[in-house]
Amino acid sequence: MKDGKTVRNKIDLTLPPETVFLNPWREGGVSLLSPLEFVWRPTEGAVIEGFAVSAHDEINRKIRSFVDTTKRHKTFTTPIEYNVVPALLNEASFRKSHVLAGDRLLLTGASGSRLINTYRWARNEASNEPETRPVDAINGYLAACRDANAGAELPIVRSVLAEDLHFAAECRNTFNYYHFITESISQLTVLDDVDFRGNIYFHYPNSEDKQRPFAEGFVEALFPEYAGRVFFERVPKDYDRVLTAFDLRGAHAQMPQDPALARIVPGSVLEKFGTVGMEFQPILAMNSVPRSLRALRARALRAIEGHDFSYLPRRFFVGRDDRKSRARPVAGLDLLFEHLEMFGFEFVVFESLTPLEQIAIMAQAEVMISCHGAGFTNMLYAGSEACVIELGTLQTAQFRWADFWPVAHAAQCRYISFFADFNASDQLREPHFGTDGIVPVALSEAAVAQIMGFVVTFLGHTPEISSPEMLTLSVQRLKRADALVQAVALLDVHEEMVRADAELCLLKADCHKALNEPKSELVALDMAFKADTSRWQTLIRIIWCANRCDRPQVIRWARSRLERDFPERHDAFVSNHKWVRYVA
Repeated sequence: MKDGKTVRNKIDLTLPPETVFLNPWREGGVSLLSPLEFVWRPTEGAVIEGFAVSAHDEINRKIRSFVDTTKRHKTFTTPIEYNVVPALLNEASFRKSHVLAGDRLLLTGASGSRLINTYRWARNEASNEPETRPVDAINGYLAACRDANAGAELPIVRSVLAEDLHFAAECRNTFNYYHFITESISQLTVLDDVDFRGNIYFHYPNSEDKQRPFAEGFVEALFPEYAGRVFFERVPKDYDRVLTAFDLRGAHAQMPQDPALARIVPGSVLEKFGTVGMEFQPILAMNSVPRSLRALRARALRAIEGHDFSYLPRRFFVGRDDRKSRARPVAGLDLLFEHLEMFGFEFVVFESLTPLEQIAIMAQAEVMISCHGAGFTNMLYAGSEACVIELGTLQTAQFRWADFWPVAHAAQCRYISFFADFNASDQLREPHFGTDGIVPVALSEAAVAQIMGFVVTFLGHTPEISSPEMLTLSVQRLKRADALVQAVALLDVHEEMVRADAELCLLKADCHKALNEPKSELVALDMAFKADTSRWQTLIRIIWCANRCDRPQVIRWARSRLERDFPERHDAFVSNHKWVRYVA
């Protein structure tokens, strides 16, 4: 027999969406403490790249295809910051890992995105309808919200803090480090500019025996001003009135859309989904940073100021404490770490460090390397010059890579993933996430060599490379990782090989262009044309670069060579760019 608490915790997700979800702009239940400063705004972000290092061509092709599709068709031209604000809820209820105002569910943050998906699955299971019907019902409801909310604003309540109000935050659970840090503890930052006097409650659905001490430890370390006022309490829990954090990203599709968003969303996404609807939510999530996450990073970095953490390594590999996390044995790890040790890397287990040490080691890091896992949450504290390297598989690329994009964007660091093989008897069989879970990584000797080549070059060394193909691959990866100085240094060491290969010369020119070094770019372009005089495109690029360098004699030479060897291309170029005719 179910107890009363279990029954009260139940949420019926088979009802029509308008009776399940709250539209706070029209139905009440949610008030802000001050007017919204912004809903979303463009922001600076991270350098995020993924490279294929499988031992199998078939898997490499799939990895490259997935990475290229993600970068071209799912990546905004600039990431955005979504606002998270303190809000007053009336007749609030915390059920499972969600929050209700009145008797309807509030769409807030990552919780709101998961809720939409859970609702769709529940409707499918209950009705045996084709999958598209619940999706259409949800999108229809969200479209109706947008129409109804045109011109509407959430009510403002200003004197509420004079009352003895508490603050409550929903938790997906208290044992997953990633979800607790990024979604739950970060909510407390909305109280930074508020004269808050009440208690704080974290409400979670998991059993008591799955509690993890890290949650309390990070709260104590990062929010010491609330000592003795923070409590962890299992759901369900009801409040007549309570403060919480309202992450507007979860309610994105309920609000009228800012046309400026369409200008930074890939055209293929606009054509297929627009900038609303449940299909757009995961794309929005990977390209956006909650304001609370940025605020948590800033608070964490302030917390380590004045402390001496010089004993912590700046180059390290992060392993797992299998007593506190699921074991995921990695093939080839010993070989990789043997090479890493030669360049000053140490082995670190985050669980063995205090919260402030975990923050400090990332804040001081030059290079952090680890296999895919929740430890990448600590990328939040990395410096902007740090390189955070993930070792994963095609599976983690497809299902988990985007999870850490907001954390990387909050830190504005380099987040580089090397996707290798499955540690499985059949490395060509793609695992099924639902039945196989996360399959661990296998690193071949060739994968270790490629990873080490990247790492040591990033750290300022210039290894000897035997073939133009491998040099091209290495430089392209460094360039994509925004390690342009290192890329140029690697090319300079292999100057003889570069001079004989037009593609390498052009790649060097690209690096100098990205570094805003037009004179060096022009030298590299000249080398490229000497290596392959059949490329008219190089001559046109020389003209443009020489113009930036104020080298009229070079422009005249390149134009005459273009006219002599490629008359049709010359005539078309000059007719479209008449200024070239008048270069003195």
